[in-house]
Amino acid sequence: MKIAIGADSAGKPLLDVIAAHLDGRSGIEVKDLSQAGFYADLSENLARTITAGENDRGILICGTGIGVCISANKVPGIRAALTHDTYSAERAAKSNNAQIITMGARVIGPELAKSIVDTWLASEFDPQGPSAGNVQAIDRLDAGK
Repeated sequence: MKIAIGADSAGKPLLDVIAAHLDGRSGIEVKDLSQAGFYADLSENLARTITAGENDRGILICGTGIGVCISANKVPGIRAALTHDTYSAERAAKSNNAQIITMGARVIGPELAKSIVDTWLASEFDPQGPSAGNVQAIDRLDAGK
């Protein structure tokens, strides 16, 4: 699995913890796309690597996680979810098929962030499950229908 990660200056210390946590895991390739400038540009760039098939999932971190989440969700085809607990991380994958999770470095600590990432990566969307219709409806909204 290819995972793109990125953070603004507020999120970079927590992102470094996440990168170290994922480093060396079998079957996981991590690419840090962090860049100077606006978090909206970072979020767009990371999200577009997912829609282009270059990466499978993404993790974005800023001070609150809100700005990067809003920005990533502006890219057609992306479902980004703000996750500050493991239950939300699980449901982001299982119920919403979120390809990106976002977190706030000023909201949660490193141990919880690592647990959130682990939970999200261990969770999979069931296209035949009870939430499939909701994801299809989101996709229709995304397509402007």
